[in-house]
Order: sequence, then C-alpha cells, then structure tokens
Amino acid sequence: MSWLVREWPYAGFLAGVLLLALFPLWVSGIGLALALVYVQLPVYMIHQLEEHAGDRFRRFVNDRIGGGREVLTPQATFWINVLGVWVMNLIVLYLAVFVSLGFGLIAVYLTVVNALVHAAGALVLHGYNPGLWTGLFLFLPLGVLSLYEITASGAGVWAHVLGILVAVAIHAAIVVHVRRRLAAMTVRSSGARTP
Repeated sequence: MSWLVREWPYAGFLAGVLLLALFPLWVSGIGLALALVYVQLPVYMIHQLEEHAGDRFRRFVNDRIGGGREVLTPQATFWINVLGVWVMNLIVLYLAVFVSLGFGLIAVYLTVVNALVHAAGALVLHGYNPGLWTGLFLFLPLGVLSLYEITASGAGVWAHVLGILVAVAIHAAIVVHVRRRLAAMTVRSSGARTP
C-alpha cells in the first residue's frame, strides 16, 4: 500500500494512456457523446501526472497554504484522487451508460471546475501551480466540446446543475479538509506554547 500511495500518479498515467488508446473504439461503438464521458478519466489521469509527480501538488499546498506544515498528507492525496476522481468517474460512466447520459456531466464538470480552480490559483498566486498546463490545455477544450456534445444529445438543465454541484462539492471537500487540518495544527501549536 505504501508503494501505491507513493507511486499512484505514475501508475495512473500509464493506465490513462492505455484507456485513451481505447477512445476510438468507444466513439465507434457508442457515439461521441458517451465516449466523451468515458475519456474524462484517462485525460484526468494524464493531468494527475503533471499535478502530482514528485509529490508536487502536496508540497505546493503544504508550503503555500500550510506554511510548511503538513496540511495534506500523502495518504489523503492518494484517497482524494482515487475516490474523488477515479471511482467517481467510474460511477458516472455507469450512470451515463445505464441510466441517463446527463449523469456524464458530473465527470465533465469535474474536469472543468478543476481547470478553473488551477487558473484562479495561478491568478491569485501570480504564478504556476502543479496541474495548471494540462488544466488549461486539456481540460478546458475537452470540457467545452463535451458540454456541447452531451447537451446536444439531450442532457437537460438538471444534469448541468447536478454536474456543477457535485464537481464543486468534491473540490470544496478538499479545501475543507485542508482548512480543518490547518486549524487543528494551529490550535495544537498555540496550546503547546501556553504555560
């Protein structure tokens, strides 16, 4: 398990490349709209390499937000990405195939919101943050195409609202987790200084 927690971005990247190679089969078999739901995961896995290789994102958050304290642990980073991205995209794909294509917008908005968070972070911090380039140059074009195709295929307003709410909730949960850890560390350190 320790190997997986440490090396998951590299394993995910290789899996992402393999899954991406299957994209033409999805398009020919089930059409472009549903294939665009499918492709969100392999593209996200490629993004995760830029974001997390060499523990970049976790160290960035710990340095910039935690002031050098470990507000984001390797285990939390692993579980956030595996559950919040990989498993979520898998569930969404099943829902899009067997229930309604509209559920696929959850995966699309997950990538679009992530790209916007990276862009906002770059503007606020006046510089690069890990994952910015793939967020801007992969997620945004793919997101725009996916939103157009899935909407044109019949996804209604409810699907857009649901997609945005779930994507924002997942990203907000990460912020809440980091802030809670930071607050707990601040309380502990101030309590340690009190005689």
